[in-house]
Amino acid sequence: MRQIWIDCDPGHDDAMAILTACAHPEKLHILGISTVGGNQTLHKVTQNAKNVLRFIGADIPLAMGQQGPLVKPLNTAPEAHGESGMDGPYFGDGDYPLASENAVVYIYRQIMACPDKVTLVALAPLTNIALLLRTFPEVCGRIDCISMMGGGISHGNCTPLAEFNIYADPEAAHIVFHSGVPIVMSGLDVTEQATVTVAQIGSLQNRGRVSHLAYELLHFYNESGRQFGFTDSPVHDLCAVAWLLAPEIFRGSRRFVDVSTDEGASRGQTFADCRPVPAHPANALVLEGVDRERFSALLLDALARLDRGYHAGG
Repeated sequence: MRQIWIDCDPGHDDAMAILTACAHPEKLHILGISTVGGNQTLHKVTQNAKNVLRFIGADIPLAMGQQGPLVKPLNTAPEAHGESGMDGPYFGDGDYPLASENAVVYIYRQIMACPDKVTLVALAPLTNIALLLRTFPEVCGRIDCISMMGGGISHGNCTPLAEFNIYADPEAAHIVFHSGVPIVMSGLDVTEQATVTVAQIGSLQNRGRVSHLAYELLHFYNESGRQFGFTDSPVHDLCAVAWLLAPEIFRGSRRFVDVSTDEGASRGQTFADCRPVPAHPANALVLEGVDRERFSALLLDALARLDRGYHAGG
């Protein structure tokens, strides 16, 4: 069983990744979840994480991390995810406990206490992860890999060259890519192929309690995505979890990837050395393709698993 820690900024696609991970306790043991300012402010994304975990009756430690990037102010993405950061459903009243420590210290202690190496699942700006690796360099040897959603070799989305998670904190991303920890990079090159169709979203409406929640989230997300030119919905962050569950549905290449921290048009760009003889050894497996049908089936199956869990529990 793989030991994982999820760092996120929910986010509709973060929610799908969390739900899918929770649906596979036989393969993934979630040591904890941390939040970081990204899609929305730290307070809002933490509340969104609380709402999802409370909804499914989870018992997973949740820690609140950094409010914003290492250097620049935080710029959120309400145009994509709404003012709450996860518009669509109404969760009602209730709360979910937070770990008392700052996320960076808490993650460090959990990783060092784990008898097995831990996989970090990074679904957000890499601020928490960079601080973890820089503050506690000894933790690097206890990390199996970082499966991350971020970047793009061929293009960006926040700017023509930069993807949102990397653009939000390129200095943090630069630290992570130069840390020596193995990286599996789910960038826009693969995540924009990893879609659920309008028909698949509609099919969730009357399937079960968790599927209906996913319908409410993905229906909003699909409508929002149309302004960016998408008919079907790329579930970007889910790729970082899906690779852990079914790596065979992806294809990719090992590359040396770097991050531009320059001011100007290239800020936040992730670029790969694709020359026949690269100047540096590969530091990342860059995912480039995915079997869309098997990817979407993995999500729908995970939601059905959680639905059955509710049914079994009465």
